[in-house]
Amino acid sequence: MSDETIRVLVADDHAVVREGIRHVLHETEGMEVVGEASDGDETLRLVAELDPDLVVLDLSMPGHTGVEVTRELRQSEHPVAILVLSMHDAPEYVFEAVRAGADGYILKDAGPRELRDAARAVAGGGEYFSPRVTRQLSVAVRSEMQKEQKRARLDQLTPREREVLQRVAAGLTSREIAEEFGISPRTVESHRESLMRKLRARNAAELARFAAESGLS
Repeated sequence: MSDETIRVLVADDHAVVREGIRHVLHETEGMEVVGEASDGDETLRLVAELDPDLVVLDLSMPGHTGVEVTRELRQSEHPVAILVLSMHDAPEYVFEAVRAGADGYILKDAGPRELRDAARAVAGGGEYFSPRVTRQLSVAVRSEMQKEQKRARLDQLTPREREVLQRVAAGLTSREIAEEFGISPRTVESHRESLMRKLRARNAAELARFAAESGLS
């Protein structure tokens, strides 16, 4: 980044939004908007041409999405800071942007002061997440951790236990499962007990819910 001026590229598919961002940042000392992009492909091209210090980036754009643009920029030779400015505050949007490599994330209802603070922070090598986004990121991280825990538990299952779990989720009785696999009902019950222990389930309903949430049913 330049010692004097932060060079900014604004990427949003709405001209009025780009104009608003340009107006705010042009009034900010030490910042210069050097270009505007209306879609993901143009964003990648202009980053290569203009070599900005900072990209203020929308997530929902034609062509490459903001997440895809972020991921590609992180794999490129351009060391650019990325500040997401989005209308989306759902946990999955925030988490995907951060996982792709965004340095900051604020919402489009943010005021001019927050936009300036966020731009300065990420362009200076730091991070900036608005309070609402920080809460959503926390929700997303917890959700991802729960998914990882479920995947780890699934990895403990034998192939036969997975098959029995799928049949339990489908509502089959132990006798029906035993007939399908040509094994005894007692063996099926043994598999059920092992499944409940490994998956920390208390009954067949919880086994079925675990299977559904894991995509096995």
